[in-house]
Amino acid sequence: MKEFAAFLKKRSTLEEEHAQGLKKLCRTSHDSARRPDNRQGDYVHHYNEVIGIHDRIADNGTKFALSLHQMHEDLHDLASNTERGRKQWKQTGLTAEKRVQDSEALMEKAKTKYDALAEDYDRARTGDKQTGRVFGLKGPKSAAQHEEDLHRKVQAAESDYSNKVQTTQNQRQELVSVLRPQAVKAIHDLITECDAGLSLQLQKFASFNEKLLLSNGLCVSPLKSPNHQDAGRSLRDVVYEIDNGRDLNNYILSFSSKVDLKPADIRYERHPTLTPSQPQFSGDVQSQDILTHQQQLLPSSVGHLAQPSSTTGQNIPQSQEPNPTFVPDAEETKYPSSPQKYAFSPGSVGGPPQIPHMQVSTPIPSPMTTLIGASSNETPHSDLPPSKPVFGMSLDDLLRRDGSAVPLVVYQCFQAVELFGLDVEGIYRLSGSAIHVAKLRALFDHDSGQVDFRNPENFFHDVNSVAGLLKQFFRDLPDPLLTHEHFQGFIDAARIEDDVTRRDSLHALINSLPDPNYATLRALILHLHRVQEHSGSNRMNAGNLAICFGPTLMGTGPNISDAGWQVRVIETILQNTYQIFDDD
Repeated sequence: MKEFAAFLKKRSTLEEEHAQGLKKLCRTSHDSARRPDNRQGDYVHHYNEVIGIHDRIADNGTKFALSLHQMHEDLHDLASNTERGRKQWKQTGLTAEKRVQDSEALMEKAKTKYDALAEDYDRARTGDKQTGRVFGLKGPKSAAQHEEDLHRKVQAAESDYSNKVQTTQNQRQELVSVLRPQAVKAIHDLITECDAGLSLQLQKFASFNEKLLLSNGLCVSPLKSPNHQDAGRSLRDVVYEIDNGRDLNNYILSFSSKVDLKPADIRYERHPTLTPSQPQFSGDVQSQDILTHQQQLLPSSVGHLAQPSSTTGQNIPQSQEPNPTFVPDAEETKYPSSPQKYAFSPGSVGGPPQIPHMQVSTPIPSPMTTLIGASSNETPHSDLPPSKPVFGMSLDDLLRRDGSAVPLVVYQCFQAVELFGLDVEGIYRLSGSAIHVAKLRALFDHDSGQVDFRNPENFFHDVNSVAGLLKQFFRDLPDPLLTHEHFQGFIDAARIEDDVTRRDSLHALINSLPDPNYATLRALILHLHRVQEHSGSNRMNAGNLAICFGPTLMGTGPNISDAGWQVRVIETILQNTYQIFDDD
């Protein structure tokens, strides 16, 4: 009981400190929210409601602490009363026991005296007499007188001893029959009262805890009933009703009076001394602008454009003529030496073209430029279904249709990468242009025979898009290159720790692939091996290439954790290229 009372006292102290601290925090937060330098508007209104909820929770904590303190006082009083009653009955019992013990001691003393006098009387009566006379206080006594005195003393001792025995018997009987049962009953009543009081306080403790939690719960989320519509809003409702956007708009609008609604126009004005007297022309000026300037500068005799020569075989009406392009005479077309910068850029040698030497010609677009549509963002043939689809077709279907074990799109991508991309950093890791990839895909899906990636203009000088196109082809296969059938076999082989055993296991699985899969995989691995030989410049070693091609060639497995084993499969094949495939 005392331990539980001490627990209640400490718990009430903690609850009171917590409630007072929460109360102080609510008061401080409320005062802080009212300062003008803090955020105002809808936020502060709902924030004060949140603080009010916590303030009510603090009040509940204070009531709970007071209840616990009262329980501690009640238990302490009960324990004190029980201890006082126990000590009182203990003293009563000890006094009764001591009284019986004293009576027994007096009885033993009376018995001893009685036995001694009886022995003396027996000797005097049986003739065991001493020689001479017996001297008493009043003088010498005769044997008869001495025997009579002993007889009288024996009778007195016997009477006293008998009384002592009777008294002791009565006291012991009272102790056993009355005093001890009374003490036991009184102590039992004290124990019962103590247990009942402790049980009551435990029940009250449980009830107060439930009341505290229920009260706090109702503060956080009040019950909604038809009869009590104004029970209050829950903490969730208050928080969710904060409109940050409205507060931001109101805050911005509060500064509207400080903003100039009609600012002065900002214009660029070139200094008159830097303004050229005549317009200058460059090789990339649009045809219509050049025609306008030419008509303004040339003499009136040549101020109009001549019609196309009769060697074209027909006269083109004025409304159907293509935009004319000026080709400077005696000028060369320069091509940069780097394949990545391989593009046509008309220019003049020795200065800008002179107007009197210009002539108009109709441009003749190349077939490949027409197919790709490099100057347009539209995918070629976007409105037509693929005539000879390549992407999304199985390798078996492509082999039966085209007669090639390795698809043409794969060969073309290999050519472009090996001619222009072996030294490009991050090849197969960096993504190309999605628009370029879509255009190149449309070309192969309509007529792959017209595509030639030996000219970088045909893939927009974007070798990363070619790499992305190759990976897209393998991702779109209905059955991955390494097939779903052998997926688990490749994963199990990758788990082998011994390098030679793992290589031989993968070699056996590769040999069991279908013919088009085997041929395409062989061509791909030999190509990637040549790519990794340039890892000093392109930063793509066997491990990096395996990360790019692992899931692409094996597909998605049932477990995401197999991705690491997929990478190990491709890395092992690349590290043992010439042990698994012959290089012919």
